[in-house]
Amino acid sequence: MQADLFRGRTAIVTGGARGIGLACAARITAGGGRVALWDRDVARARESAAGLAGAIAVEVDVTSEDSIAAALAATESGLAPPDILVASAGITGPNTTVVDYPVDAWKQVIDINLTGVFLCNRAVAGGMAARGYGRIVNIASVAGKEGNPNASAYSASKAGVIGLTKSLGKELATAGVLVNCVAPAVVKTELFSQMTEQHIQYMLSKIPMNRFGEVGEVAELVAWLASDLCTFSTGAAFDLSGGRATY
Repeated sequence: MQADLFRGRTAIVTGGARGIGLACAARITAGGGRVALWDRDVARARESAAGLAGAIAVEVDVTSEDSIAAALAATESGLAPPDILVASAGITGPNTTVVDYPVDAWKQVIDINLTGVFLCNRAVAGGMAARGYGRIVNIASVAGKEGNPNASAYSASKAGVIGLTKSLGKELATAGVLVNCVAPAVVKTELFSQMTEQHIQYMLSKIPMNRFGEVGEVAELVAWLASDLCTFSTGAAFDLSGGRATY
């Protein structure tokens, strides 16, 4: 992929302080782009931004409209209006059955993983459409297609992200704004600390390549979807599953 792929572009990456988000931010800055790392852990985001040319850290709570509006204003004043949104912020929630799933935990997972993606998409879509250009890439999961046992909230939230992506992609199809999502199988990140070892091994057992994904592999696919090279894909879910995905 060309070294100057993102020259002159400004991106927002939610959950950008670590994991998949940070890998995507690093790939965009390596391509000459500017990136705002949106994260609730602003101290970690500042540390991460310090290692990336053209990056700033912005504190945000993706479940709050007011916080997102303030983060967008800070991004526009610190960098420029965004051309790209990578919505990567998310949590796994507890690993337990639907019958035993705590209602408060369910609401938290949906608020962050689905409503947070909706609010961030909603915040940038109008401006992108008005400027006639935009790329939105939402991070979903193969769990949103297949439904992992003992991960109902996570699976439901990621299914919602796929549906949201398809809806918004159709709405903006003639506005110069392309909206797609990536559906990885399990990727080795700090989120492993939120899962039981039994659940981790279950997910590994479902991957024909018999290994976990790497954040850099996700970042390369996201980079293509977030770039000018992507011109005729919108409202789509792109698998990155080591052979697990069946549709």
